[in-house]
Amino acid sequence: MSWQPTLTWQNAQKRSQIIQQIRQFFAERNVIEVETPALSLGTVTDVHLEALTCRYNFLADSSDQTAAPLYLQTSPEFHMKRLLASGYGCIFQIAKAFRHEAAGRFHNPEFTMLEWYRLGFDHFDLMNEVAELLEAVLQCKTPTQITYQQLFIEQVGVDPLTANREQLLAVITAENKTSDWLVNDSDHDTLLQFIFSEIIEPHIGIDSPCFVYHFPSSQASLAKICVEDERVAERFECYYQGIELVNGFHELTNADKQFQRFQKDNKQRTALGMKEMPIDNNFISALGHGLPQCSGVALGVDRLIMLALQAEHIAQVISFPIERA
Repeated sequence: MSWQPTLTWQNAQKRSQIIQQIRQFFAERNVIEVETPALSLGTVTDVHLEALTCRYNFLADSSDQTAAPLYLQTSPEFHMKRLLASGYGCIFQIAKAFRHEAAGRFHNPEFTMLEWYRLGFDHFDLMNEVAELLEAVLQCKTPTQITYQQLFIEQVGVDPLTANREQLLAVITAENKTSDWLVNDSDHDTLLQFIFSEIIEPHIGIDSPCFVYHFPSSQASLAKICVEDERVAERFECYYQGIELVNGFHELTNADKQFQRFQKDNKQRTALGMKEMPIDNNFISALGHGLPQCSGVALGVDRLIMLALQAEHIAQVISFPIERA
């Protein structure tokens, strides 16, 4: 094991310049930088995300002999929305985020995330602003936009909003990617997500960043459902040169609907043999108080810097990856 950093001094200077460029981008737009806790009493319920946990003995309402679980944030989203509900204006944050996932070429369990929220924006407004940031930092071509539905039809010849299980399995079989766990998995979204990530994703955003929007409503997460077509959610992602960079929402502001989604997540966790996660009740209370109409987005800073520096591995743009931490 080496004690030395994997980030060279030359790349450290370039990383610093990009971080400064990001801050200047928001300063010019009067979007205010904030800082929120990395630890929380509640966490995400998403079946595809796992939070890292720690123990704390000194909460006001517990005995110092009893350790309570605290969760490292998978993103600063819940805390930032609580700020918005309390009356803050447009805000951004460059924060550490933590996810209990295997390290790899594009992922370290501790990473840097840029997240920002724009009052009065819908997801189209925010996609345009994200595009401006990407063009400024990466000096890339103008990003393109395509719906999730159009992308599936163009790439694999099926409509993801109407396709049945047999049609989706046929796509996977045609690509020689069939496996027993896929055939036995009863979740429709699992097949859609597998096709998207394994078959479609490698072919999008090659020459310029590509925004994919209007994901199925079953994959809405924290986004509004589209009024014009309730089969889709007002959510987008952005891909460039094989890297997923961005995940954004026209934010759901209804506390009851959000709570129901969290409960549904936990039911799915139970069905999959996973542990239920504690719902962030402070976040739900903030929504109940009133979250203004807004759109928000999270961007992986380390991945952005990888693209800017043409780095092959995330270790080249962070000082100490998990193996050397």
